[in-house]
Amino acid sequence: MNTPAQLPFEQTHLLHVAPALRTLQSQGTVHRVRTVDGDEAWLVTGHAQVRQFLDDDRLSRSNPDPGAARDSGSAFLAGLLGSFATDHARMRTVLEPHFAPERMLALRTHVETLTEQLLDDLAGQTSPVDLRLTLALPLPILVMCEWLGVPHQDKDKFSKWTQDAANVQDPARSKQGLGELFGYCQQLVADKRKNPGDDAISRLCATEGLNDKEVVGLTALLLFGGYETTVARIGTGALLLMTNPEQRQTLLDDPSLIPGAVEEILRMSMPNPHNGGMPRYALTDLEIDGTTVRAGDLLLLNIIAANHDQTVFTDPERVDVTRETAGSLTFGHGMHYCVGAPLARMQLQVALARLIERFPTMRPAVDVEKLRLRHDTLTGGLVELPVTW
Repeated sequence: MNTPAQLPFEQTHLLHVAPALRTLQSQGTVHRVRTVDGDEAWLVTGHAQVRQFLDDDRLSRSNPDPGAARDSGSAFLAGLLGSFATDHARMRTVLEPHFAPERMLALRTHVETLTEQLLDDLAGQTSPVDLRLTLALPLPILVMCEWLGVPHQDKDKFSKWTQDAANVQDPARSKQGLGELFGYCQQLVADKRKNPGDDAISRLCATEGLNDKEVVGLTALLLFGGYETTVARIGTGALLLMTNPEQRQTLLDDPSLIPGAVEEILRMSMPNPHNGGMPRYALTDLEIDGTTVRAGDLLLLNIIAANHDQTVFTDPERVDVTRETAGSLTFGHGMHYCVGAPLARMQLQVALARLIERFPTMRPAVDVEKLRLRHDTLTGGLVELPVTW
């Protein structure tokens, strides 16, 4: 057997698939690799195979052999997501109404107001300005405060805790962040039970059949999922449009293309490429494109590779805001499709549409090669994005 490829793959361009990953993908759909922890795993890179196994009950988020589980990566994944694995369908049913179109439409007006305020502040500054700090970071925080009913004075605290909980390089920091986040959510839920408002947490508290532990867990999940991932995607989305000015002009000429452009940006955005992919464990022996995987084996489902599979997306590394992106796996697939996708989409549509309209000549203030991706967190994103206009 060939020597397993060593993760992580070197990312030579932060907006492009790592060359080593692209080479592996050209050679097949499943590959033996060695993780940063030294474990062997199966890296799945084919679109059809990743799509299948994102919604396959023969795989589990948790290692079927608890004694073999490493104390590494993000405590958020191991703790929070794992806690709902056994009751996923019910939790999904509970959450879906909170992302209903009518709720997102009502929230959109507030997102538009917040975006304008942030862009007004940006316009009053002297360039270069870090777009991550002035738009990508504060907007999702403020939106979550409004939607969930989190006091605005607490936004910096829960921002830090979610970032810590998502840390994939420091297990102790990740566990501490998760613990702080849960503790805060416990107090928040207790306050909402006493003084309910017109917000998502209060509505969860009023949901029949949910106990306090479940409400707290769902609150923590919403705080994390609605914040960290959106921060990362706003930053990389803005960069993709700035570095593809002809595509930006297409949107300026026809704003009705914004929803499709957001789907293309999501397809192209890079979650943390150092992670290798979404971890899953085989619960039974199975076969992937002629390769036998044994029960207990670790699989890494690589969304980046799947979303850049040339058999599904023509010229996949080219930004095309008119592209048909129905096959994108950014939000998962099947029963594990991200329930919060409508909220993320809506924020990206508003933020990017208003950004390019207000700042049609905005461009990176440094060479793109000098920008860096965050490798310490699950969601990736840019460390900073200095811009000028």
